[in-house]
Amino acid sequence: MTESPDPNARDLIEFYLDAGADAFIGEEPVDRFALVDGPVAPKVAERPALVREAAPPIAAPARPAPQAPDEAATAARIAARSATTLDELRAIVEGFDGCALKATASRTVFSDGNPQARLMLVGEAPGRDEDIEGLPFVGRSGKLLNQMLKAIGLDRTSVYIANIVPWRPPGNRDPSPHESAICLPFILRQIQLVDPDVLVCLGKPSMQTLLGLMEPISKARGRWVTFNTGKRDIKALATFHPAFLLRSPLQKRFAWRDLLAIKKALKNG
Repeated sequence: MTESPDPNARDLIEFYLDAGADAFIGEEPVDRFALVDGPVAPKVAERPALVREAAPPIAAPARPAPQAPDEAATAARIAARSATTLDELRAIVEGFDGCALKATASRTVFSDGNPQARLMLVGEAPGRDEDIEGLPFVGRSGKLLNQMLKAIGLDRTSVYIANIVPWRPPGNRDPSPHESAICLPFILRQIQLVDPDVLVCLGKPSMQTLLGLMEPISKARGRWVTFNTGKRDIKALATFHPAFLLRSPLQKRFAWRDLLAIKKALKNG
């Protein structure tokens, strides 16, 4: 009697066929890697690797290693001390590479005005307009400063104007304490060479750096202090920066009081 095929086995075989299996293997596993007899696939000849001669690397231009802030400040002090005239100091500042701001600025903004002036004004750092023109206090803040000077009978030919930092910080940001400290010897030597009778710090950063006053400028402004130039003691005063007055016009009444005090000091001095 012939045994009928298992219907489950028939279904399994049809499943394999539908899945694409068209050959059967034995029930026992076979290690085909161990077979040595039988047809062997022909070995494809290896093509020689293409050897390309590497181009010599392009040497990057040598850059001086950046100085630590203390080292840069020391170098600035030594360099500034060697200047005997403002022209020599300008050349020294323009050739100084110890401050990273120089690499991002368009030009060195050294000063403007009369080197023989009795009144010296010192701001913080150049802005965009100053960086373009190479002069301190131009643009809107410069126009306001001109009007402030005119109100007490002065102009740019009768004052001397400079900044703590001679290079514009990127994006008009405030100079860092390290950047100001590196550039401090240059502005101190500038004050010595100009030797004014009255020094006016425009804005809080200038006030803090030169006069050492850490209180808010709203409290410190208008108060006379003594500043030693290295040669003699002179009068010094802090007032609002013209850029601040443009943003806060109500503070102009206090700046006007400071201007009258400056006018009086120049008259009596």
